[in-house]
Amino acid sequence: MSGKFITLEGPEGSGKSTQAKMIIRHLAELGVEAMYTREPGGTALGEEIRNILQHNQAGEAPCERAELLLFEASRNQLVEKVVRPALQKGIWVICDRFMDSTTAYQGYGRGLPVEEVKAIHHFTVNGITPDLTLLLDLKIKTGFERIAQRFLELGESADRFEQEERSFHERVRQGYLTLAEEEPERFRVVDAAAEPEAVSVNIWKIIEEEFLTGPKCRAQ
Repeated sequence: MSGKFITLEGPEGSGKSTQAKMIIRHLAELGVEAMYTREPGGTALGEEIRNILQHNQAGEAPCERAELLLFEASRNQLVEKVVRPALQKGIWVICDRFMDSTTAYQGYGRGLPVEEVKAIHHFTVNGITPDLTLLLDLKIKTGFERIAQRFLELGESADRFEQEERSFHERVRQGYLTLAEEEPERFRVVDAAAEPEAVSVNIWKIIEEEFLTGPKCRAQ
């Protein structure tokens, strides 16, 4: 079986990291080799860029277009150093955020021209696009209630994006839903409001249909 590239997208607090790791566990039970990675990050260079983007590690916040290009630099490094080599070896790659996050946050959220943002993605990913994108949709209010609970339990503090106004995050969520409408063959929208185990069941049904039991699997 060839490697598959699955990305998880969604607003803050929608449970992307948790669900990504659950997918990997399910695949391992079937003997399918899979790996977790994240954006921004996933490589040594990417993690340094992540600290700049999320925690102002450079001592100043990047301008909007600089922010976009930093995300793209981290993404290209991840594609060339991690994603492409893994897929070529038949390893499934489960990625917590990818190019659609940038379209949603920097395009719809920040107000940068969406088509220009997509054009930069095309250059950056260099032919690597997700086989499946799972959009974990969640009301912004619910997401931030979850984040507040996480801060309380783990002693964490909000990053640059979590500190944005709620109106920004509403634009991001609507941007995601617009992207899903535009690319129904790639996107599957999953209600992320339920408990993680219930969300995982719904996600696994999608993956089974797409790659393990459905027509796409039989066509391979």
